Formats: sequence, structure tokens, C-alpha cells
Amino acid sequence: MMKLSAYLLAGSVALSASAAFADTTVEFWHSFSDTSANGAALAEIIDNFEAANPGITIDSQFIGNYNDIVAKLQAAIPARRAPDAVIMEVTRYGLFADRGVLDDLSERLANDPLADNLFDFAREVGVYEGKNYIVPFNSSTPVLYLNKAVFDAAGFEEEPKLETYDDILAAAQQITDTLGDEGIMGMTAPGQFARWGLIMSNDSDLIDSKTGEILIDAPNTVEAYEWMASLVDEYKVASPDGVTDEKKDKQFFLSGNAGMMMNSTGNYGDAKEALGDDLLVRPMPCNKTCAVPIGGAGIGILSSAEPEVKDAAYKFISFAASPESNAIWFAGTGYMPINRHTAEQPRAAEALANAEGIDVAIKQLDFARGRPRPVVVTWMRANEYDVWQSIALGQRSAEEALSDFAERTRQEAQRLSN
Repeated sequence: MMKLSAYLLAGSVALSASAAFADTTVEFWHSFSDTSANGAALAEIIDNFEAANPGITIDSQFIGNYNDIVAKLQAAIPARRAPDAVIMEVTRYGLFADRGVLDDLSERLANDPLADNLFDFAREVGVYEGKNYIVPFNSSTPVLYLNKAVFDAAGFEEEPKLETYDDILAAAQQITDTLGDEGIMGMTAPGQFARWGLIMSNDSDLIDSKTGEILIDAPNTVEAYEWMASLVDEYKVASPDGVTDEKKDKQFFLSGNAGMMMNSTGNYGDAKEALGDDLLVRPMPCNKTCAVPIGGAGIGILSSAEPEVKDAAYKFISFAASPESNAIWFAGTGYMPINRHTAEQPRAAEALANAEGIDVAIKQLDFARGRPRPVVVTWMRANEYDVWQSIALGQRSAEEALSDFAERTRQEAQRLSN
């Protein structure tokens, strides 16, 4: 079967979104490991799609995390080895849309009944410079995960208030002081998505989502980084290993060695499987204000794909965002519903009724905000990891490191705009 072969209905009928397909394969890059709850849910959706569309095969390929996808896509494009469709994180697809790598899906979505069924926040994440380049698939906010067994062992008779930086630190200190000799720490070091959320809860941002102003060196941003770094370097309630390896930090929590973890709601499925009834999910802290970033990704189509493959790819994208598919995804992973009718599906309704904490991210939508997606965001996010490490490991002060990083980001934004 040839990858780019297609179709024709009964002789001369032009291919459309509703046409039959024959031997059409869509190479689809994504970020969900086959061994994860997310990977299992995606596989089920793909199986259902292929059963309903026997002429189309989805060649599903796990590429790595969002950073890996960006790097490999940048390498694949000049080598003419790009996929047909790809998962793109919501702040980083602007780079590829700006360069003409992603197809403009505005007309397809406008003519798709799906458009009216997407929540406003979900529809918005796919818009860059007034055009739709991705259709949402997995939407998330960061949440605060707790291990109840660890809290009980640390002597908490009832769950403490966890609403501010000080609340989080106090709980982490009690856990570390009580259980540190057993290798159990108060919390994991916040990953980049959680860092963004903590900055927003301190009434700041990295880049203003409306004006594009660089806020990396704003006083409240600096203060947030100082507090986050203090968890590792000063108070030692979070392991330095997680500063340099977010995957290792997540596993540290899942294996029962940390009392708290701030991470994407998309980790709910894996966390529930690991901790069972000991898993509790709470909102992110509201330090100076209540605000969380909307994260996750959507699926885009490469402009280099053949026309018939683009048609098949969009058919899959629309199917994946349908209420039935989105219910499978939400119930299996914890990612937020993106379709207004998802909750009506039996699988989603059962999860909402029985899966403790799976609705926390939905409740946070009242104060959730989309994030900026200009071209410079991809560069900024790639370089933020080293800046964070230098601060958290005590190599540079937050003020010095962020002042330098802000200036470099402004220079890069200027360069990219020329």
C-alpha cells in the first residue's frame, strides 16, 4: 500500500471530506507513549476511526515530548521526511504556521459541524494571526496532585490548606522533616508548565498574551522564580534531580516518594493507575491571584502532504474531536473535554461521577487563560530550561538570570520579526 495513494469514487467524483477512500495512509506524529494511559486512549480512538473508515490507515508514531516533536519536525522538513499530520503544543505551532509549514484549516473547520460544538477556549487555542492551524485534541491546565498516603504518614490529621506559596511550602516542609529519612520528599520540583502556572498565580506572566510584552524580568515573575528555586536550593523539600529531568521527577511522585506534584491534568490517568485511591487532585494555588495557563495541543496538517492525504487527515482530526472520541480521551487521561457534548457521553458521565478529581481542571476554567503563541515563544520555551536550572541549582540569582534571559528574548523576537 503506497503512503500517498488514494481513491476515486465511482469514476470521476471529486474527493471531498465525505468521500470514500481506498488505501490512503496518514503518517501521524504524536507525543503519547504506547505504555501510558494517554497512548492507550489514543490507540482506541484510532481503532474506532479505522473501523469506521476502512479506506484510511493512521500510521501512528510516538515521537517523544512536545520539545522532541518540534526538534524532529524542524529536521524533517528540509529532508522532505515530514509527516502528514502532527500534534503541536498550543504555544509552539505559531512558528510552523508563520513559516507556511502547517495548512490553514480555517475553511475546513468553518464547514465542519464540529466548529459549533467546540468550547470557546478550545477553538481559540488553534487560532494564529486570525486563522485556524490546529484543531484542539488534548487541552489541559496544571493541577496540584497529592498522595494521601504520604500526607497521612507525615502526621496530617486533615488535609491542610494549599492555597498560597506559603501553604505549599509549609506542607512540603512537614512531609520532608517527617519522612525525609525514608527517601520521601515534600514535593517534586515544578516543571515548565507548572512554573508558568505559578508565575500566573503570582499575578504575572512570561509574555503578555494580548500585547506580546516580554514579562520575564517583571518583579512578580522574578519573585515566583525565587520561590520555586527555594524549594530545591534553600528549603530542600524538592529533589534537584527533577530540575534537570522532568520525567524523573514525575516518576518520583508516581512511585510514592513525594507528597505533592504540580503537573498537567493530562497526567491524571497515569497517576490514578499508580496511586489508586491515594491520589487526590486539587486546584493550583492562588498566591496573589487565581490564574492558570491553558495547555495541551492540537493536530495540524502539513502543507507538504498530498491533497487526498490532507482530506483523510482532516477526517481523522474531526473524528478525534467528536463527543464520542473526546469522551474516551477525557475518561482515560484526565485531559479536559473540548466538545460541548462530551459530558453527555456515558463514558464521560461515568468518569465525572466516579473518578475523584478528574473535574478539577474543568473547574479551573473560570480563571484559565490562553498563552501567547508568537514565533519567539518556541525559542523562549526551549531556552527557559537552562535558565531555570541555573536559578534552582543556585548558580545564578533569579534577578540576574531572568534579566539576561528577558533581554535575549527581546532580541530574538526582534530578529524573528525582520
